[in-house]
Amino acid sequence: MKILNQLLLASIVLTFSVGSATAQHTYSKAVQKACANDYHRHCPQYGIETEALRLCMDKAGQALSKTCVNALVGAGEVSKAEVERRKRSGG
Repeated sequence: MKILNQLLLASIVLTFSVGSATAQHTYSKAVQKACANDYHRHCPQYGIETEALRLCMDKAGQALSKTCVNALVGAGEVSKAEVERRKRSGG
């Protein structure tokens, strides 16, 4: 019985982990507008509001336009401290 409860708990945790990992993230209209050119330049192969796009834009980091970065900071998608850290580290 104890093993059955542990398996049930593990399956519930796995279900929530997978569900949250595949959930779409909605960007604000301001971010969508400010980052449209960056999206087309760096990540056009990825669907809008997918985790793959989020990772691609994160990789593009330093190459993103100032307009896009400012919109991301303003929307709380990335912190100003993270932007500054990346500027200092060159990545």
